[in-house]
Amino acid sequence: MQKGLAKIFKHANVDFLRSIPQPKSFTDILGRKLFLFLLSLQGIGAFALITLGVMLRKRRVAVKVMHPRIREEIRRSGVALLPMFFLMAMGLGFLVVGQTVAALAKVGAINYLGSTMVIVVVRELGPLLTAMLLLARVGTAHVIELGTARALGEVEVLETLGIDPVHYLIVPRVIGMMAGMFSLAVYLIIGSLLAGYLCAFIQDVPLTPGDYFKELASALTGLDFVMLGLKTVIFGFCIAMVACYHGLAQPLRLEDVSRVAIRAVTQGVVVCVLVDLAFIVIYTLA
Repeated sequence: MQKGLAKIFKHANVDFLRSIPQPKSFTDILGRKLFLFLLSLQGIGAFALITLGVMLRKRRVAVKVMHPRIREEIRRSGVALLPMFFLMAMGLGFLVVGQTVAALAKVGAINYLGSTMVIVVVRELGPLLTAMLLLARVGTAHVIELGTARALGEVEVLETLGIDPVHYLIVPRVIGMMAGMFSLAVYLIIGSLLAGYLCAFIQDVPLTPGDYFKELASALTGLDFVMLGLKTVIFGFCIAMVACYHGLAQPLRLEDVSRVAIRAVTQGVVVCVLVDLAFIVIYTLA
């Protein structure tokens, strides 16, 4: 790559570590994997700071080019996935919410319905399931597209033309992923709660729609809305960073793209779980 982007990813080249023969001891293997993950995490963090700097510094550069690209990424990371998330909302509603409502009604604990749904669906399952689906569906596509562009030399061509690859390739994907993550998580949560009541109604649970939504509304607080927004936006940003980092961080051959995509998905899952754990701690302390 040219000097600019090459300096950014210089520290991320860990191929020499991966080429070392695997140790035989389980603890050695675990330590090696952890060390490689921490190196990747360092590179992802540096890449995230660079991307944030580009987003702020060049927010008014090439507006007529960037705005259509951002809208396309929002469509791909949000609107295009609505049918799939409709099915996931129905599944989550029938398998989790509806069964939980029916079980609470049987033991006479319907008063705990609101708090249970807020903790299980609004705080945890909704955002985390949305993140996993976006990582698998859109994050993988980002890795493959950027990895292929890197392998074919298209990124170097952009730099030769004086176009910042981070601004042109990464920023629209980051914005699209954050917007899509927030919108789809809200869509999934609302859809699953509605489908859950439908499942409870089919099972003849003695609960009126007014009582059901009253329990949910009483359990929700302002903190839940704020944390849901922050959590989904951070999830979207982290997924985009992991996917874009692995697509651009190292020189690739076309045959390496699939392997790098698998690695990106694995690390994306770990990063999302770590972020979710951080929010659990915040909820506990709040």
